[in-house]
Amino acid sequence: MNRRQKLIPLNKLNLTDRFLFEEVMEDPLAHQEALGIILGRDVTLLTQNEAEKELRITPEARSVRLDIFSMDEDRAVYNTEMQKQRRADLSRRSRYYQSLVDISLLEPGIPDYSQLNESYLIMITPFDLFGRGKYRYTFRGVCEEAPGCILEDGATRIFLNTRGTNDDEVSEELAEFLHYVEHTTDEAAEHAGSERIRRIHDRVRKVRSSEEVGVKYMQAWEEKYYEKEEARKEGMQEGRKEERINLIKKKLEKGKSVEEIADALEETDDAIRELMKELGVLGFVK
Repeated sequence: MNRRQKLIPLNKLNLTDRFLFEEVMEDPLAHQEALGIILGRDVTLLTQNEAEKELRITPEARSVRLDIFSMDEDRAVYNTEMQKQRRADLSRRSRYYQSLVDISLLEPGIPDYSQLNESYLIMITPFDLFGRGKYRYTFRGVCEEAPGCILEDGATRIFLNTRGTNDDEVSEELAEFLHYVEHTTDEAAEHAGSERIRRIHDRVRKVRSSEEVGVKYMQAWEEKYYEKEEARKEGMQEGRKEERINLIKKKLEKGKSVEEIADALEETDDAIRELMKELGVLGFVK
């Protein structure tokens, strides 16, 4: 099969596809409209958004790449993530992301933690991570002994489910937006009653029609393709190596010499000796 047949055309991508999501939401106005729908209030972002912002505590520590990172006029920060694939570790991953964001915000030597920015981590998924049928799950620290007592630490984590069913509990605009995210078509945008969704779609159409973005998309797809091919080949090589080691073990059990094994496997004597080193038997074979 021609490998290029696997490439989904740029104009067929939905916002659940990370490439389109980042290209669209990198525009502060589009991200601002999305945040306004999600949070149910106007959000005025500063002019600079960052796509794939890398955060790392030390050179040795594990880094993360945030899909879209932005700040509003009140210095509240927003990390908006698109997560298309279901993973068991998403809740804990959100904890790690938020901790790295916090570390990046406070300058060294500042003793007053009240200067730490308000932060929002928003994860959009085309599945229900918690299985309760909700479009939106909002998490803040709450005291178990006094449920009405909220930990006012300024950190909020929101998980959005494009397939929610509680339409009577959220705004019509949010439900329409989440449907549009998974089905990013002209029809879905026109059907929505929200002007904010239509403005986001204007950005989507601009991205899809951009020759420069099209080239970038092709290059990104090529890079991922070759990375997968390389990983697949490495896996095959490891499999062949394990298979040959097992064959060597069987032939050694039958009393075969290095030369006889090399001849049978069509390998050089040196190659067989290298494999036998891993078996720890080279010193016992002539």
